[in-house]
Amino acid sequence: MSSLEERALEFAAAAHGSINQTRKYTGEPYIVHPIAVAEIVRSVPHTEAMIAAALLHDVVEDTPVTIEEIERAFGPEVAALVDWLTDVSRPQHGNRRTRKHLDLLHTAKAPPEAKTIKLADLIDNTRTIAKHDPGFWTVYRREKQALLEVLKEGDPTLWRRAARLAEENAPEGAAKSQGRGFSASAR
Repeated sequence: MSSLEERALEFAAAAHGSINQTRKYTGEPYIVHPIAVAEIVRSVPHTEAMIAAALLHDVVEDTPVTIEEIERAFGPEVAALVDWLTDVSRPQHGNRRTRKHLDLLHTAKAPPEAKTIKLADLIDNTRTIAKHDPGFWTVYRREKQALLEVLKEGDPTLWRRAARLAEENAPEGAAKSQGRGFSASAR
């Protein structure tokens, strides 16, 4: 692990820990999610900045840390990636569907490196949500399928993996009946 990665891991663990954030469903310390996302990114071509951003991807969104603090601590490249991975919507922007649409438009403009990290985030979240919350899974799956459409510039291996997970975890017949199924060979 590089010095940048070590610093990012320590920073993210401290930021999420400072608010006692835990993983929904499992109660584990939240840092297990960013670590899992970083490991997924590590499995495909990546840069040191991508691994650092994967570790930090939820810090600005979920904790009091600002993007300016990320830039001071990790430089403009990591900060730019984290900024692309941070939701732009706020509660005052409307209901969940409206907010997720605003976030989707933001993500669509992201560079391929940020899209690769977002794919890793989707993969890890899919495993957790499909296993622990089948009711919410149908909502999340729809959002994920829309995101997959704008993440095609990310790593192709991760894109296929994310699409396959959406299909494998679909409720019986849902992909066909909704006409929205994604095939791992669609790329």
